[in-house]
Amino acid sequence: MFLPILSGLIVSIDAFFIGLSLGFNKRCRFLHLAIINAFLLALCIIGFFAAGHIYELIPFEPDYIVGVAFISLGLWTILQYFAIRRIKSTEKPQSFKTIVLVGFVMSLEAMLITMGLTFIFRPYSFFIIPITVAAAHFGYSASSFYLARSKHASRISISLSHIISGLALIVYGLMALFVDL
Repeated sequence: MFLPILSGLIVSIDAFFIGLSLGFNKRCRFLHLAIINAFLLALCIIGFFAAGHIYELIPFEPDYIVGVAFISLGLWTILQYFAIRRIKSTEKPQSFKTIVLVGFVMSLEAMLITMGLTFIFRPYSFFIIPITVAAAHFGYSASSFYLARSKHASRISISLSHIISGLALIVYGLMALFVDL
């Protein structure tokens, strides 16, 4: 039971950097972050139950799906940042639609994380997995949100945060492929 909780905490580290980017957005309020994380919890619970049904339909080891999914998410996080950075130089400041989109993507990613952890630890998956993933996302994003609003966060590079977030997902994907948990 310890490994699913630890995995949920490790894989959710990218939420720290999402909270940081939302904290730098002056239009985003903490209430927005709380609503995003409530939606995220609902999707994590749906992902947990869906993974239980999907697991029975997969004729091969689901670790391959989980590994490829996490590696793809990590690469997408890194490449998406550089694509947005290139476009952003001609755009207006981030709007409320951007906050909603970031929340939706973070929630879908948390649902995939929950499904992946459920696959990996099946048949010993417990309901603690979606709770841990959602709580870790909220804890990390809330703490970094407040860090971004402080004077200490101005020294943190946004590009570095996206790269670390993507690399965390890639490392977990590689662990799912090559390490027997």
